[in-house]
Order: sequence, then structure tokens, then C-alpha cells
Amino acid sequence: MKPLIVLLAVFGVSCLASFIAGHPADYYFCGRLAMGVMLIFAATAHFKFTNGMVLMVPNYIPYKRAVVYITGYIEMLAAIGLLVKTVREPVAWFVIFFLVLLLPANIHAAQNKVNLEKPDICGAGVNYLWFRIPLQIFFIAWVYFFGVMH
Repeated sequence: MKPLIVLLAVFGVSCLASFIAGHPADYYFCGRLAMGVMLIFAATAHFKFTNGMVLMVPNYIPYKRAVVYITGYIEMLAAIGLLVKTVREPVAWFVIFFLVLLLPANIHAAQNKVNLEKPDICGAGVNYLWFRIPLQIFFIAWVYFFGVMH
């Protein structure tokens, strides 16, 4: 829920700031900026809640802690790439692919009741997927609309 709030808040504030500054809002830029900030926000969890993130990684993936750190850095680089005109479309496609790849980790976390911030296994459980899967699809659609369609 927090990443969604960050995404929508940054989008709204950046559109409003453009309007107040007297510039017509570039909604595509505002959308990419919002996704970039959301990715940075999500990336910080990889470093702040590393142990919880490690619990999210399915057992068949080795070097879980390294994977958590690497994916955090990937999210940061992708956030920047979405704002660079010459690479934004390929980066957007990469982010879409990345979001699809993350879905098994979210499913694994829900099935095992992972609480990211604690870290323990007293989380929301499988019911969380009723929110998380549509949210992941929304993020993918957002990146496609603002990053690919530009």
C-alpha cells in the first residue's frame, strides 16, 4: 500500500507543481517521475528491511541476501533510467519485465505470511494477494502507459 501512496502522491504533487509554475503539465514525465520515486522508495526497503526481504525470496533462489541487495540497486538504476530520454523506453520494458519477475516473490511471501518490516512470518498471508496481484498489474500498466507509450 505504501508504494501506491508514494506513486500517486508524487504524481499529484508533480502535476500540481507544474500547474502552479505556469507550465502545462507533462503528464508522461510526471508519471515516470512518480514511478522513479516509488522505485527508490521500494529500493530503500531492500537495505532497511533486508532480513524481511530475504524471507520473501523463494527457496530455489540461492544467495538470497545478495539478490536482495542487487535488486535494490537495480530498482535505483531503473528509477533514474525512466527519466533519461534516450533510454526510457528500454528501461520501461525492463521495469515491466522486472515487475513480472517479482511476482513469485510476492506470492511466496504471502503464502509464508512474511512480515517484511519485522522480519517474521506473522504477515497478512494469502489474502494479501487479492490486493498485491492487482497492484502489480497496475504498476505494470503505469510503466507501460508513462514509459513506453510516452
